[in-house]
Amino acid sequence: MTRSIYLDHHATTPLDPRALEAMTPYFTEEFGNASSSTHDWGHRAAEAVKKARGAVAGLIGADADEIVFTAGATESNNLAVAGGARSRARAGRGRHLITTAIEHKSVLLTMGALQEEGFGLTVIPPDAEGIVTADAIRSALRPDTVLVSVTAACGEMGALQPVDAIGALCREHGTLFHTDATQLVGKLPYDVDAVPTDLLSLSAHKIYGPKGVGALYVRRGVDPLPVIIGGGQEFGLRSGTLNVPGIVGLGATCAFRREEMHAEAERLTALRTDLWRAIRENIPGVVLNGSERRRLPGNLNVSFTGCDGEALIMALSEFALSSGSACQSAKKIPSEVLLALGREPGVARAAVRFGLGKSTRREDLDLLVRRLIEEVTRLRSLAPQIA
Repeated sequence: MTRSIYLDHHATTPLDPRALEAMTPYFTEEFGNASSSTHDWGHRAAEAVKKARGAVAGLIGADADEIVFTAGATESNNLAVAGGARSRARAGRGRHLITTAIEHKSVLLTMGALQEEGFGLTVIPPDAEGIVTADAIRSALRPDTVLVSVTAACGEMGALQPVDAIGALCREHGTLFHTDATQLVGKLPYDVDAVPTDLLSLSAHKIYGPKGVGALYVRRGVDPLPVIIGGGQEFGLRSGTLNVPGIVGLGATCAFRREEMHAEAERLTALRTDLWRAIRENIPGVVLNGSERRRLPGNLNVSFTGCDGEALIMALSEFALSSGSACQSAKKIPSEVLLALGREPGVARAAVRFGLGKSTRREDLDLLVRRLIEEVTRLRSLAPQIA
């Protein structure tokens, strides 16, 4: 069977061979537990973790002791949101939370669980371009607001959020600011001092690292309550035996991304711009979802009106595509993110997300446009018969 052309880099990315090479010894001869301090195997594992911690910190302008390793961004988001909110509430700071309607489920559902515990919750919708403004956050802030969580970039429709202004606003208000930067870190620059950030989530597998490992940046002095209790690893914030091979892989890919992301962002932005131009010039009735200007370099989300997005994806079987986030794709309902933008359900159901990455070539996109023209025309011609 012919392999499809992979255009779903927001769902996951292939493992960088250099990261695999760095990881491999820690599956075999370097099998030590990083918490074992009485022999060389443990010492070598601990040194590998230390090196990786520094590499992750270097990518976002943090100090190494501000990096907490986790099993991925979902766990990082849980620790940041639940741990941060409960810590502030315990200290008597308040019980009000703010987030947005375009967050990942691991943020929204954690916020919902806290609401059931008695926290107040305000969910801010985006504007028509998918942007949640600092003014919208400002209008929602209350004296008892203890935590604001705003994604740095929406993985579904690519919109970059003004986290610099929102972070500064939260710092001025004395409110914890968390950002789920899973889709942005390693693709565009982020500095936790330039963008006033208290908590930041990231995941290895979105940036050519291994699955099952991520990190949470915790600014020094911020003290979220742990959600996993045990032996006290990771500064007491995330107990459990460290996944040394995965952590080594995350550190390696962060080092590579720090060096390579600028050139890659420029290349992908050019490819994405040309893809959107070719689509809108050759296919009528298309709608861009998310800001044309403020978006991730490799992201394009387009609704092909008069088509069902899932049917179009199935027809384009030589390409690996999705209609939205991996968590949403199993559901046969319109995207909640696109509905939050004000899209009609039919337009939301007509969406296809194109996720460009390191392996994407211009000739792949030329073929994609030709096939889109064919299949959109065909599916639209069938629509009256289906109705």
